[in-house]
Amino acid sequence: MIPTLLTATSVFIIAFIAAPPIDIDGIREPVSGSLLYGNNIISGAIIPTSAIGLHFYPIWEATFVDEWLSNGNPYELIVLHFLLLV
Repeated sequence: MIPTLLTATSVFIIAFIAAPPIDIDGIREPVSGSLLYGNNIISGAIIPTSAIGLHFYPIWEATFVDEWLSNGNPYELIVLHFLLLV
C-alpha cells in the first residue's frame, strides 16, 4: 500500500511541476498544465491521456521519455497506482 501511494504522490508532484504539453484531442494543439509552462497553482493540472479511457502504455515501450510524457502517461500512472492503492 505504501509503495503505490508514494509512487502516485511523487509522480503527481513531478508532473504538476514539469510535465510537457500534450495533444489531448488529436489536432496537434498541445495543452500544458504544469507550472513550468506558465500556469500557477490554481490553474495547474495534470492533463489526461489523449485516448478515450486509459490505455496501458508502459515507459519501456516508448523510444524516449519525452514521447511517454507527451502522451499523457503521468496521469495514467497516477490513476492506476491510486486504483491499486484503493
